[in-house]
Amino acid sequence: MLVTVDPSNVHYIMNSNFLNFPKGPQFLKIFDVFGNTFINSDSNMWRNQRKLAQLQLSHPGFHRLLVKTTQDKVEKRLIKVLEHVSKQGLVVDLQDLFQRLTFDSTCILVTSYDPGCLSIDLPHVPFAKAVDDVTEAIFIHHVVPESVWKFQRWVSIGHEKKLRNARKTLDHIIEKYISMKRDELSRVIKSNDKEEEGVDMLTLYLNEEEIKSDDKFLRDTVLNFLIVGRDTTSSALTWFLWLVSTHPDIEEKIREELKLNIPTKEANKWRLFSIEEVSKLVYQHSALCEALRLYPPVPFQHKKPLKPDTLPSGHCVDPKMKILFSLYAMGRMKFIWGEDCVEFKPERWLSERGTIKHEPSYKFLAFNAGPRTCLGKEVAFTQMKAVSAAIIHNYNVRVVEGHPVVPNASIILCMKHDLKVKVTKRWP
Repeated sequence: MLVTVDPSNVHYIMNSNFLNFPKGPQFLKIFDVFGNTFINSDSNMWRNQRKLAQLQLSHPGFHRLLVKTTQDKVEKRLIKVLEHVSKQGLVVDLQDLFQRLTFDSTCILVTSYDPGCLSIDLPHVPFAKAVDDVTEAIFIHHVVPESVWKFQRWVSIGHEKKLRNARKTLDHIIEKYISMKRDELSRVIKSNDKEEEGVDMLTLYLNEEEIKSDDKFLRDTVLNFLIVGRDTTSSALTWFLWLVSTHPDIEEKIREELKLNIPTKEANKWRLFSIEEVSKLVYQHSALCEALRLYPPVPFQHKKPLKPDTLPSGHCVDPKMKILFSLYAMGRMKFIWGEDCVEFKPERWLSERGTIKHEPSYKFLAFNAGPRTCLGKEVAFTQMKAVSAAIIHNYNVRVVEGHPVVPNASIILCMKHDLKVKVTKRWP
């Protein structure tokens, strides 16, 4: 195994010599629950699936659904929970709230169905628990010898037993969603109804003639979007709100920017922000980028070369080697980000003109790099900005005294002990 944090190596692997560093069969084994979709696939299959996903994500109907879902979830669900816990003086786990919020939102965006995870009573949702068991098992696949976890799978014990049960739960629910969606589309066609509030991903895929009857492909695609959409955005929001709440000076700068972008008479009162309003925020965007630099939702990646190669650093690699680069470590390297690399400093993302400074993706790898750059980047920023603006403007969030905040070892960078906070209202 070769471990590297050299941006020139990352650029070479992820971009300039991309074809020699595919996902490969080992990656497919580790992530086999995802099936053969754009996360796992290579070559022509990957290109075709990525183009199709890109087409759906850029559909105007999907964008309308994104805006409506984001605003509805913040106003009708998240705010109600925050109002309840602030009025009752309760301690709440912000990480859990964000996971519920992004899971509900992602389910609506992908299938149009709302599982209702986020509500005052915080219900148990089997689908969400199954996703947690899947991501936990995938991490075990990274760190435990293949022979061990394959034996566990054979005798159905440990994490492999949990993975098998989780897979059954996911398959059953996704199969139900696909069947319901087909029935729904059949009724819409017969009645000539038109969807004006937006179009979900599953509907767009079912409108594609060549794949609408491919249940395996549809299942894999829905699962990929659900897991990626929920876990990465909720992780980013959790670390961002923690960083902001523990840096009052930065919190105040975000609040001042929010005030400057709304009418003066509304500056010192409770309000929510539209997608158009938060899209203009520069300092908030820079603070989000800074949080993603320090706490990237996907903290590490690994690759294997197809044939022997020499990296820009001079290291020789071959097909029997695994190349690992840690995004978490890269965000803390002085030779990449300077002497103040461990500081939460949004100003590093601002240019002299006050605009967002571009950093190359092989240096800032939170949304991947090269041909595999994350397709959902704008979706994630839209959700993170709307949610964080509503919380920062309307509430004071403070971590419970003595609560430990450390990252959990996983394929997604969550907080090991959750994020226990107290929330108080800023306005009457």
